This record gives sequence, C-alpha cells and structure tokens, in this order.
Amino acid sequence: MGRTRVAVDIGGTFTDICILDEASGRLRVAKVPSTPDPIDGALAGCADAGVDLSEVTLFSHGTTVATNALIMRKLPKTAMVCTRGFRDVIEIGNGTKEDLWDAYVDNPPPYLRRRDRLAVTERIDASGRVVTPLDEAEVRELARIIRKRGYVSVAVCFMNAYASGAHEKRCKALLEAALPGVSISTSSEVLAEIFEHDRFSTAVVNAVLHPVVGDYALNLQKRLRERGYANDLLLLHSGGGVMTPKTVHHQAARLASSGIAAGAIASRYIGTLCGFPNSVGLDMGGTSCDISLVADGEPVYTREWFIEYGHPICFPSIDVKTIGAGGGSLAWIDEAGSLRNGPDSAGSVPGPACYGRGGERPTNTDANLVLGRLGGGLVGGGLALDAALARTAIEKYVAGPMGMDPVTAAKAIIEVANANMADALRRVSIMRGHDPRDFALIAFGGAGALHGAALARELAIPTVIVPPHPGVTSAMGCLLVDIQHDLGQTFLAAAAEADPAVIEAEFLRLEDEARERLAKEGVAPAQMLLKRSLDMRYQGQWRSIAVPVGHGLDDVAPATAAFQDAHQREYGYRRDAAIEIFRLNLTAIGLTPKAGLARHPIAAHAFAPQATREVWFDESERALATPVYWRDDLPAGAAFDGPAIVDQFDSTTVVPPGARCTVDEWLNLRIAVKGAP
Repeated sequence: MGRTRVAVDIGGTFTDICILDEASGRLRVAKVPSTPDPIDGALAGCADAGVDLSEVTLFSHGTTVATNALIMRKLPKTAMVCTRGFRDVIEIGNGTKEDLWDAYVDNPPPYLRRRDRLAVTERIDASGRVVTPLDEAEVRELARIIRKRGYVSVAVCFMNAYASGAHEKRCKALLEAALPGVSISTSSEVLAEIFEHDRFSTAVVNAVLHPVVGDYALNLQKRLRERGYANDLLLLHSGGGVMTPKTVHHQAARLASSGIAAGAIASRYIGTLCGFPNSVGLDMGGTSCDISLVADGEPVYTREWFIEYGHPICFPSIDVKTIGAGGGSLAWIDEAGSLRNGPDSAGSVPGPACYGRGGERPTNTDANLVLGRLGGGLVGGGLALDAALARTAIEKYVAGPMGMDPVTAAKAIIEVANANMADALRRVSIMRGHDPRDFALIAFGGAGALHGAALARELAIPTVIVPPHPGVTSAMGCLLVDIQHDLGQTFLAAAAEADPAVIEAEFLRLEDEARERLAKEGVAPAQMLLKRSLDMRYQGQWRSIAVPVGHGLDDVAPATAAFQDAHQREYGYRRDAAIEIFRLNLTAIGLTPKAGLARHPIAAHAFAPQATREVWFDESERALATPVYWRDDLPAGAAFDGPAIVDQFDSTTVVPPGARCTVDEWLNLRIAVKGAP
C-alpha cells in the first residue's frame, strides 16, 4: 500500500501540486503551466513531480473549471421548468444592484434566456397543501419541446417547493422517463429555501454546471484510474469540504468557488497548528487578494455569495472577501488626480512591465522591484525581472504626472495597495465584532508575504505567519479536508413557542438523508460526524444568525441565549424582542484520515544570508543594506531581526526594520511586528 497523498489546485496560469508523504509528513511541491484541458496539465504535473498514481492513497482537487464556465458563460444548453406565471423570477431578482446609485449599469442577464424558461400548471401553497394539481400532460409536452430543442440539462423550480417537493419530484420522474441522458435537478433537492429567487437561482446554477463539472470529474477519475489510482477522486467545494463525483449532480454549484476555499482551509490549519485559534488568511496572488477569517478555530461561513451579482448561489460557503489587489494590479491616476491601485490587472500576459513581455503600465510587482524588495527573478530565477523597465513605467505613468521621484512613487503605489487590503481586513474583522489584536495574520500566495508585515502593523496584528510554501498553500489546503454535505430545511416558528420534539424530528429526518449520502460515498458510520445549527433572528428581521445546537434537543432556551450573545458580538447590541427560528441546518462530515506536516527539531544551526541588497522600506528615508536569506537555508530555530528579505522558489518575504523573524518547528516564518501589543 502506498502512503502518498496528492493535491492539485488548477488556476488560470499555473497548476500547483502538493505531494505529502504520510509516513514522514514531508511535503514536496511542483508548479507547472496550466493547459487548455486542465486534466492534461494536472496529470503532466504529477508525472513531472515523479508521482506514481498507483501509490497514491488520496487525490484531492481544487478547480476553477466551474468558476470559469460561469464567468465566460460557456455553458451547456439548459432549460428551466417553473410554475406558470413565475418564469421571470431569476430575471427580476430581489430588486437590488451591485451599485444601487448607478442608473446606467444593470445586473448581468440570467444564465438562461427567457425562451429557455418553460412554464407548467401547478400550485402548492406555503403550508405544503396542493392548490392546483400538476398538469402531467403539460409536462409530457414540455419533454417533447426539450428533446426537440436539444437541451442537455433541466432545472425544475416550482413555487413553494420548499414546503413540499412532491410536484417537483413527480415532474422530475416524468422528464427522466421521457428524456434519457438529460440531467434533471429540482430546487427542493438542491436548496429547500423559502426565498424563491435564491432557490431558483441556485438550482439554475446547479443545472448549468452539472454537465460541465460532472463530465469533468468523471473524466478525471477515469484517467486517474487508468494510471493506477484506485480510490475516489475528492473535489473541494465552497463549504470547505470535499465530495466525490457521485454527488456532483446534487451540488455542482458548490464547485463555483472551489479554489478560493482551499486557501481559507490551509490558513485555518496553519493558524491552529501554530497555536492561534483566531487567524486571518491573506491569499495574495497575481490578480486578486482573498481574505478569510477563523474565530475560535472555526471559519466564518456565508449563505450569500455569487460569481456575478444578482445570481446568488446559496449553499453555505466559507466567507472569503476578494478584492482586486495582486502582484499584477495596475497603478493609475483618476480624473481627480488621485493615485489608485487595481482592480484592473496586467494579468500573466503581458504581465507587469518588468516581465519584458510588452506590459507598459506599472504594477505592484514593478513597485516592489524598484524598492528592492524583489530581486532579479521569480520562480527560483525562472522568470527574469527587468528593474529598468519597471522604473520607466513608474516614471511615465505615476512619478512624472504627480511630480515625484520614482522611489517615492513606488512607495505610494504600495501604500495605496496596502490601504485597499487593510480596508478589506477591517471588513472581515472589526466590522464583524472581532479585534485584530487577538488574531494572527497568515500571509501566503505568491505576493502575500511581501505585504503581510505592513498590513499587520496597520491593524496592530502582533504576529505574521508565512507557510513553508506560500505560493502553493492553496493546493495544500486540498489535503486537509473531509467529505462534507450541508443540508437544511426552512422552519418558521417563534422560539418561545417552538416544540423541541418537532424540531428534533426534523433534524432526525435530515440526518437520515445525510447518512444515506455519506454511505453512497463509502463513508463508514463510525467516520460520520453530524453538526446541527438553527438560523435565528429577531421577529421582523430579514437576516439571521446560525446558532449551534446539540443532539437530542429538548429545550430551545439555550439556543435563544446563544443567539443574543452572537447578535451582540456581530452587531454591537441586543434587543428585548421576540426571537424566531428561521431554518434548520445540518452539516454532515465524513472524516478522512489526515497526515500532519513534518515537525523539525529546534536546534542551533549555522545560517547566513546569501546576499545583500539595497531595499527601501515604508518609513526609511534611504535604502538600507539588507541581508537576503534563501528560505531553504533557514533551519528550525533560526532567528534574525529586520530589515531582512527571505527569497524562495514561489514567494518573497519582507521583514521590516524593528520586526523579528523566527523559524518554527514546522518551518513556518513567524514575524513579530514592531509596535504590536
């Protein structure tokens, strides 16, 4: 039996691969260019890294296939069957816009054209009572139209199906009998949600993605097995768990933020490993920066996320704040003469000016190069950087127009980028009742460690942790997850009057469904973990807060008290008002064995910088002669004071003056920031 685990995170530019030896805990990494067929790049990367798939016990995968399909709208031909009179629900939406005050910009159009939205006669009321029976003759006629038009997937979305899914279930059976090979999904199976727009939108996204990711997952698993891999492929989803190809039909929409969730999972693991149950993850890449928060060892979740505004995907998802701040983010001057940074990016082609590939406008990478924080190359010297081209771009587009010298302009570019990221950090922490001083900052991604210390100082975060392989940390996150499903049921009742026995019965029904799903994925009963929670709110409110509850519920009062505490923490107040239950939630986890990272003994080993270069820091009035260390030369227990630069294959870490950097037993860099409490 082999003892190797492989995680592959496929991005638009690079495919990152982590190989973990279960016995020793040692981690190897590889980074290869992504290919038009993502599977080709993943398998080629495994081959280049010397992975024998017959010796792999677990293959976990984060992918942008679903995300890219929605962004580029390269979607299969899909129909929607809905209650007559409600075919425009997904177009009307909830009446909001991303920029409420811009009358000239509309929300993106629905994923399905109006002609693809077909109506049928039926009606169930809010109590689940049949008002108008399903017209089965109409359903059969719709099946003929669907077959004639060549639809390959169908979403069945009936009003009030959250109260009773009987009509949707019958419609699905009729369509499946008449349309073999066509994927049929229902809103009551995908999301039993009272708000019809959220439910319809999620079901539609699930339907359009199922043929895309379903075929992709089955093809990848087939090709892995041809090369000797014997177990199930595990696909990372937005909720921070994984699922097998067998369940993609139910939750294809959850793969729409697969890659983003991986970084948040890795951040949580590293923070917990280092003794920080409270941590903020800063995943800064070439185009964007993803920020996540872990409080008391648990990530923050949201039910409100989307790829395009107006088309919500309402599966529970790790809450990740994404902004346009990356190494390739462009610096520019607005009409009022103010310096801005992002969200537009130079991308990988042509890339920053210093790449020498035709890019002319300055980016954060160009500014860091002019300041000496970056050396002459990236990716272990595989990508040469031209400082003269970077300086020319900054002079032309920023320094000249603003009357600055290039170094001052480069500092200003970085300061604006840091201000944007600091604002996002405040949104996920301070604005939600968390004090950043109680957190550690986990800085990763290709550019996160360049900016981590400055951001920590801005928010008074005392410690920055840089993982051993920052540029491929998201791939490592794929190794640290369990199989997970999230089930829910709308349950409207006043908390003071709710019958605990009825709530318990509903939870037991959800648990039966959860065990059935996990059993289909090969999870043994002893490895099943079921977590319950109640969504609660003050009567009259729209938004709710999830409150954990135990098994064998016999009293709602403890949950009511927990809701009051949670509301006080998040919003700063509590009310003497009636509280109601809105939804029952169940998280079903299939535990998978995990191998920890190797722990290295702390010992006194000699180490020395490989070079010295002139570096400008935020508060320095001149360039400082700064030692440059190579990350692989730093043993566990190494310690040094800033200013210093740590270079490595996939990232660069800045240790500013006054900070102290130590290497812990897992080879993380821990930076104690000057001025923090």
